[in-house]
Amino acid sequence: MSIRLGESSVVVVLRRAKLLALGLALAFVLAACGGGDHGGSSTGSGTGATAKGGQTTKDQPPAEVKVNPADDATEVMPDDVVHVQVMRGNLTDVSVTSADGGELDGSVEGQTWSSTSRMAPDTTYTVAVTAEGPEGGESTQSTTFTTHKPAVTATYGIVYDQQTVGVAMPASIQFDSQVTDKKYRQQIEKAVSVKTSPQTEGSWGWLDNRQLMWRPKEFWAPGTTVTIDAPLTGFQTGEDKWVAEDLSGSMTIGREQMTRVDIDQHTMSVSRGGKTIKTFPVSSGKPGKETETRSGMKVVIGKQREMTMDSATVGIDKGEPGYYKVDTNFNVRVTWTGEFVHSAPWSVGAQGTSNVSHGCVNVAPAGAEWFYDNSLPGDPVDFDGSSRTFLPTEGIGVWQYDYAQWTQQSALS
Repeated sequence: MSIRLGESSVVVVLRRAKLLALGLALAFVLAACGGGDHGGSSTGSGTGATAKGGQTTKDQPPAEVKVNPADDATEVMPDDVVHVQVMRGNLTDVSVTSADGGELDGSVEGQTWSSTSRMAPDTTYTVAVTAEGPEGGESTQSTTFTTHKPAVTATYGIVYDQQTVGVAMPASIQFDSQVTDKKYRQQIEKAVSVKTSPQTEGSWGWLDNRQLMWRPKEFWAPGTTVTIDAPLTGFQTGEDKWVAEDLSGSMTIGREQMTRVDIDQHTMSVSRGGKTIKTFPVSSGKPGKETETRSGMKVVIGKQREMTMDSATVGIDKGEPGYYKVDTNFNVRVTWTGEFVHSAPWSVGAQGTSNVSHGCVNVAPAGAEWFYDNSLPGDPVDFDGSSRTFLPTEGIGVWQYDYAQWTQQSALS
């Protein structure tokens, strides 16, 4: 169990040494014996007593400074606050820096400086303080402490960073492991931000415990720029799991394109600006709880020109009913659970008349190539005509919620 050090401190008091007082008394006696005509001074300009690594600029009463965490402290938690307080005198400058040059932000209230940003785990920090004594003499001091080394360093990413995406793509922060507790999700959500140009109404929400997304109320306007700031160093995501980096990212919204798949009528239509520009005969998933294509508003996740589709990846192993392994071209992914729009020359005879696939949308090679070339991650693809509903976590499922429902996905709601 870690021990928090919020109550420990070090008091560094800069005083004149007793020998200094004795020296001044002797100097007075010697000056009197010599007639007092040598220009001597009782104040002098020598260096007074100092804190670790510090010095005073004048032989004057120094400042009294209190630093928390204590000098040489270890196991300081990343979300602890660093305090520097002047008990006598005035603060001139405070810096708290790590070996790699990272510096904590802070603010001053009265005679106390307090850090306002969190610390990286498993890192040594140096606190450098410059203070002015009650009679103007300046003194400096330096202390160090080390933060807790966690069992796990939590990592995350800004999804689709620096890409041009479709109008349905949310701004996304994805953690590599679950953010296990609501209080951690709340703290993270408060720390992150989105800026858009033009200004756009939207809300943060958690699609699951790993995916934090900012969804606009309606589809993005084409040309919108989106900037995500996630300064998450020092935030906790689980039992002894702490983040050790800050990330930021951006994306640009491209042209508006909407695709609609009518599962019952075996057609796929593509529109831009409300005008249909392409229509294709298709074959979707054949009836059955494991093969029927899901209905709902999906979002293009990505594209892969060539791939081998193996049912073993979705739990149907070789030798079991429904097993398949086939090479496919022009693959546009719309769910994590294996649904694509892709070329299927073997099912051209069924396209437009019946559903024979294992869940994907089968298109003739020329049509599949056009759709592949003209699709962006983030394009909405609306499926209708199936009794099997697309679940939000099976893909980028933010549009399966209406906006009021989505705002309830916020950890702060």
